[in-house]
Amino acid sequence: MARDEAPWRSKAAKVRVAEGLAPGSVPYAELAAEPQPVVVKGIASDWPLVRAGLRSDGEAMDYLRRFDAGLPLTLFVGKPGIEGRFFYDEAVTGLNFESGRAPLPFIFERIAGHLDDPAPPSLYVGSTDVPTYFPGLRDENDLALVDPVFDAAIVSLWIGNRSIASAHYDVSNNIACCLVGRRRFTLFPPEQVHNLYPGPLEPTPGGQVVSMVDFHDPDLDRHPRFAEAMAAALVAELEPGDILFYPPMWWHHVEALDPFNVLMNYWWSPVPAFIDTPQNTLLHALLSLRGRPEREKQAWRELFEYYVFGPADRAGAHLPEGARGALGPLDSVKARRLRALLLNRLNR
Repeated sequence: MARDEAPWRSKAAKVRVAEGLAPGSVPYAELAAEPQPVVVKGIASDWPLVRAGLRSDGEAMDYLRRFDAGLPLTLFVGKPGIEGRFFYDEAVTGLNFESGRAPLPFIFERIAGHLDDPAPPSLYVGSTDVPTYFPGLRDENDLALVDPVFDAAIVSLWIGNRSIASAHYDVSNNIACCLVGRRRFTLFPPEQVHNLYPGPLEPTPGGQVVSMVDFHDPDLDRHPRFAEAMAAALVAELEPGDILFYPPMWWHHVEALDPFNVLMNYWWSPVPAFIDTPQNTLLHALLSLRGRPEREKQAWRELFEYYVFGPADRAGAHLPEGARGALGPLDSVKARRLRALLLNRLNR
């Protein structure tokens, strides 16, 4: 059975498709604010890169070469036996692939040399900053993201042959644009973390914690709660020109299904840049909270509910405005003070 034929996914619910939208009428900010993923079909179909890829993989490669800045890219290489699943070794202490730096022409030569190979080595270039490595590409291939919410969006390119990015989450909003080849996204809401069996904090295959479940052939004896995750899964099958919106913290398992694939994505967050990433909070909580007695942890849960997860103005509402400090609205100055206080305490 080919790795892209997992039977359980054929029965999963499909991501909603927003109907009747033309490239000039997509309400990007509204779709990005939706609480669940949504697909818009064919919005990027007229992009030159998409049209080139529909003609041939070689034309798509030639088109991208026009924008190559000549900088070496990070290339992941796995043996044919991993079947595109960039993952861990058997001991889960190392990875099942190697990485290095290589120029774009070399990468394309390797991919092109295996386009007709039924068992090629796995070749993958992950998140690559478009303005830096492919300057000018967005002048001809770009979404009309005119709303200020997208002003600081990070735009990246993903290139390779058949590959699998195991289920993981991102802290940012995402628009994924399928440009060359087909992609399949299998998505889960954040609360499914309990059923996805996250792997080690480090090392990780791509910088983020991933699910340890083999989605192609899940072992429900070893991962029994994954049956609940399967029931909650949403699947998006993307053709070239389709785009997918999905919210932050949604787990997504991404498969590139053809011998040559290119995806462009937009990451952004409405949160001010001075606000730190909760990933750091999670690590510190592992250090400071997880090992405490259960009664203490429950007490700290209440404090976090009061100060962090409840209404933002509750903890300082009864104090004079000038005395609220960090309990009032956070700005860049208060953020610097909090960071300095935290660093001082961590360094004791």
